[in-house]
Amino acid sequence: MKYIKWLLIISLLLNVHVSPAQSRIDSVKFFMEDKLVDMTLTTDIRKLQGEKKLNVYQPANVSLIFPDSTVITEDIRLYARGHFRRDNCTIPPIMLNFHNPTSPLLSPLGKLKLVIGCGNSSDDEQLILKEFLAYKIYNLLEPKSFRAKLLKVNYRDSKSKMKSFSQYAFLIEDDDAMAARSNCYQKESLNVNTESTERNTMTMVAVYEYFISNGDWSVPGNHNTKLIYPKDDKNAMPYVVPYDFDHSGLVNASYATPNEILGTESVTERVYRGFPRDMAELQATFDIFKKQKENIYSLIMNFSQLKEKTRKEIVNYLEDFYKTINNKSQVQSIFIDNARRQ
Repeated sequence: MKYIKWLLIISLLLNVHVSPAQSRIDSVKFFMEDKLVDMTLTTDIRKLQGEKKLNVYQPANVSLIFPDSTVITEDIRLYARGHFRRDNCTIPPIMLNFHNPTSPLLSPLGKLKLVIGCGNSSDDEQLILKEFLAYKIYNLLEPKSFRAKLLKVNYRDSKSKMKSFSQYAFLIEDDDAMAARSNCYQKESLNVNTESTERNTMTMVAVYEYFISNGDWSVPGNHNTKLIYPKDDKNAMPYVVPYDFDHSGLVNASYATPNEILGTESVTERVYRGFPRDMAELQATFDIFKKQKENIYSLIMNFSQLKEKTRKEIVNYLEDFYKTINNKSQVQSIFIDNARRQ
């Protein structure tokens, strides 16, 4: 009995003195918590900028400082991703791979996209913050959505050929983790017809893309959308989950150009790219937007990392959408009569 008691005492003492940094990270909790995390990312930045091939890994080191002062520092792998921004930005978007023997504490995070500024100016940083908001707003409207985690990142060049700089950035939840939350699994599925997906979710996606004025997506082209499939129903249609909103009117980046097919002069000019729905279906989706309106506006106005003027501009821009969906004749014209047919 004494031996068992001593074991219990030792176990309790060990638990008291174990640092949170010595525990594997909880990936679900990581994305659920809104508090800012500081990250230092060290890698060969020039090599990252110059790499032309896709999915070519290079070593990196990350150090995460959490709000409770816990610090985790581990070696990981990363590669440059994307197409447009790889050719047009100071540092390309990055895929961080935490699933390595050298990163046991961070490995539950899996592979995460790091969305960063196209340049290192304050204006570039504001664009990143606006795109981050686009993810957070969609979370309020649809649970089958990617969560995003805001970071303050200090970029360091391991070869000391580039000056360090700090900027806001955000991580996008792992594909499989996002799907698992909805009891689904994710797979790459090319050439799936838009109307061969779960109808209600597809309506929400199309209306949301109109809400933020984003024409840079396609279900058949597998462009800026993911398909997730219910685990318990093999015959069910897949759900569409959108991502990458930097070409939207809400973000209004200087490098964003309107899709030629849309015939618009600016990305801020809204065009509905969904297929026709009847008035009852549309109203069911609009009701979700109306129910969440105050929460959406509160989210925006309390997001202090964005300039106050910018926050007000976003609210005014979204208010135009609410005026539209409260006008039956405009709803009939935009979402039914002029909806796409093919």
